Amino acid sequence: MEREVVLAKTTKDKIIEYIIYFFIYSFLGWLIETIYALFVHGYFVKRGFLFGPICPIYGFGAVLLLMATKKLYKKPFIKFLIATIAFTLFEYMVSFILEMLFGLRWWDYSNDFLNIQGRVSLLYSIFWGIIGVILLEKLHPYIQDKIQKITKGNTNHLQGLVCISLIIILLLDTTFSAIKYLK
Repeated sequence: MEREVVLAKTTKDKIIEYIIYFFIYSFLGWLIETIYALFVHGYFVKRGFLFGPICPIYGFGAVLLLMATKKLYKKPFIKFLIATIAFTLFEYMVSFILEMLFGLRWWDYSNDFLNIQGRVSLLYSIFWGIIGVILLEKLHPYIQDKIQKITKGNTNHLQGLVCISLIIILLLDTTFSAIKYLK
């Protein structure tokens, strides 16, 4: 009986941890997109689907990658392959779904070499693979360490409350953003 309680707590802790990572990487993705657009266009360009400063595609992609590669220690080439394939498939799927729902494209790689319907391209697939390895080998261990230090003294109740608040804000943002694009 005691073992079940420990497993349940561990599962809850992991879920909270992944939610926190989702929001961190969604924000970092938005930041990268915004800086990239600033350099390309020379001025601020609103990036992403949502009003707020996050791009959930980065958060979902990072969390999926973390979950898929957690047992691949010291195998950066395999991590690169998994990141390349996973991010390419995920990017294609998200592009397709957004276009079906809203009739809009948030990115278009039609002019890139070896693209598939302008949704994904070889260049960006390789880029996503490299970003995935950097995330797994460098960025995530750093962020994981910082998050563990920040949350060490906090109760699960407080962490859960923060996660629920962030999810509610995300759901509201998603709802209002969808309404904006459906008009």
